[in-house]
Amino acid sequence: MSDDDASEKTQDPTQKKLDDALQRGDVAKSQEVNTWFLIAGATLVLSSFGGSIGTGIEMPMRNLIANSWMIRTDGPGLMALTQSLLVTMISALGVPLLMLMLVAIGSNLVQHRLVFSAESLIPKFSKISPMAGAKRLFGKQAGANFLKGIFKVVALGVVMVAVLYPERHRLDAMVRFDVAAIMGVTIALTLKLMTAVVAMLAFVAIADFFFQYRAWYEKQKMSLQEIKEEYKQSEGDPHIKGRLRQLRHERMRKRMMAEVPKASVIITNPTHFSVALKYERGMPAPICVAKGQDAIALKIREVAKEHDIPIVENVPLARSLYATVEVDAEIPVEHYQAVAEIIGYVMGLKRGLSGRRT
Repeated sequence: MSDDDASEKTQDPTQKKLDDALQRGDVAKSQEVNTWFLIAGATLVLSSFGGSIGTGIEMPMRNLIANSWMIRTDGPGLMALTQSLLVTMISALGVPLLMLMLVAIGSNLVQHRLVFSAESLIPKFSKISPMAGAKRLFGKQAGANFLKGIFKVVALGVVMVAVLYPERHRLDAMVRFDVAAIMGVTIALTLKLMTAVVAMLAFVAIADFFFQYRAWYEKQKMSLQEIKEEYKQSEGDPHIKGRLRQLRHERMRKRMMAEVPKASVIITNPTHFSVALKYERGMPAPICVAKGQDAIALKIREVAKEHDIPIVENVPLARSLYATVEVDAEIPVEHYQAVAEIIGYVMGLKRGLSGRRT
């Protein structure tokens, strides 16, 4: 991505863009958070299982050395010895290693949802491109990693000095200690040192996570054109949708005009609204077969005149019917009386005309 392209990406990413990135395995992830969890987990395991691990390995090893003259050196004997040692190591280290594995999984779940993606396994030219490699080597991420590495080395040195310097006389005297005593002192100092390192790395992990998340979020930003394209893909092209709406309206208008000759009466506001109603004996209520405003209202009146459909002017009723009744639907109950009077009047006129003809 060129600098010009990056400068155009000023809009916050949409939820679809973030979901697509998650499906590709492109997530905000800090390696420092993983490191902190592993060291903290190792410290917890050592403090909780250090004694049992030592005992679990020490006793079998003592028995092995004490009875080494009984070990068979042929093939089956060596196989049995290997299996025995393997069972011993699994018994002593199985639970601690399982805890460390769960901690490693948890360190990723803390940062993002669980995701399975083969996207990173697909070969990409950018991974072997010299230009891309130079950008990774001298980019913002590389600079941040360099400064972070220097800080960690300096901070680790300060922590080691702060923890071990007060114990310097004790360390000098350890050459005269028994082996068992040396192991106890070593474990205690190791736990003390690891606890201090965990505390120091917590600040590094938190700062690095926010830096990585910000860098990832900036990478997900979109340009206005990308947002428009995404909208077109998800919602459809606005021009096409507008054209489809226009076609639907035209079909509906043609269908309404075809129904106007079947109407019993046209209730109209002479300048704006026309509502065509149909009623036959046995119907529970009149239904609206067509309605329109302005040009469509005028067209309804023209078709009605061509087919001798009575047109009745009633301004408030025409407005109310146009606003409340849908095409092919019965009129609302509150308009029954007014419409019944008009239809009764129209049917009376038709009967009078029929009587005169006879």
